[in-house]
Amino acid sequence: MPSPLLRDLSEKHGVIAVDETSIDAFLSSAPGEAEHVILFFAGDPAQRGETHDVAIILPQLLEAFARRLRAGIVATRAEAALKQRFHVGVFPSLVVTRGRETLGVLPKVCDWSDYIARIEAMLSPGAPALVAASGPRVEVIYSKREAAR
Repeated sequence: MPSPLLRDLSEKHGVIAVDETSIDAFLSSAPGEAEHVILFFAGDPAQRGETHDVAIILPQLLEAFARRLRAGIVATRAEAALKQRFHVGVFPSLVVTRGRETLGVLPKVCDWSDYIARIEAMLSPGAPALVAASGPRVEVIYSKREAAR
């Protein structure tokens, strides 16, 4: 069962749930809608205590940036498939986009003044999009058998 705080984001604050099949349509703004989106990658609240903190902060951010941001929460089952596309390395994270461009990632919990300053910078017309790191990506995985050698 989903966390009551995460459920409240949709029911009380109008945060739209998105997944791999709906994300692109959600990021495309309709006339009169905010061009910028803030996506919430919550992770598992049972394993990540800060998830509930961010769930409380998100509606306050939407109020602070009224009519300048739309919000979506990434479905738990879609987080693994979407985290690389949006440069998410840590859960929970908030991701600010302009259309399909990722402008920045706010991992875990930040100070309120940091949220305001960083999001304001991302909403400026000339804000640069994040660019994927070039070069090979390497992931090292150790198993018990390898560690015993």
